[in-house]
Amino acid sequence: MTSSASYQSANHQALETVQDALDVLCVAEGWRKAGRDVALATVVETWGSAPRPVGSHLVIDGEGNFEGSVSGGCVEGAVVGEALDVLESGTARMLEFGVADETAWKVGLSCGGRIRVYVEKVA
Repeated sequence: MTSSASYQSANHQALETVQDALDVLCVAEGWRKAGRDVALATVVETWGSAPRPVGSHLVIDGEGNFEGSVSGGCVEGAVVGEALDVLESGTARMLEFGVADETAWKVGLSCGGRIRVYVEKVA
């Protein structure tokens, strides 16, 4: 692949990531307007081989419905569970998953990297 083609590919991937984030945020807005409790999970930091880039979002409602992705499916179940706790308590929290973390192996983050995910209630 030439450097120009490589640049175009990276640029296209970045635009897809921005569009995905906007789509998820639109879902969150729609759910809030419909009166649902909503939490937003955001990838805030990655190390090594991470399944989703920084800025990736997962939106969760009070019934456990969700849209988006913070890990390509590896840890979404754990994040949804934590988001339900955040909705109940109103207190945001930082989550970390990685191969050195026993929890990460249980929930499937075996890609060799680590991710930090911030979960907050959407007001």
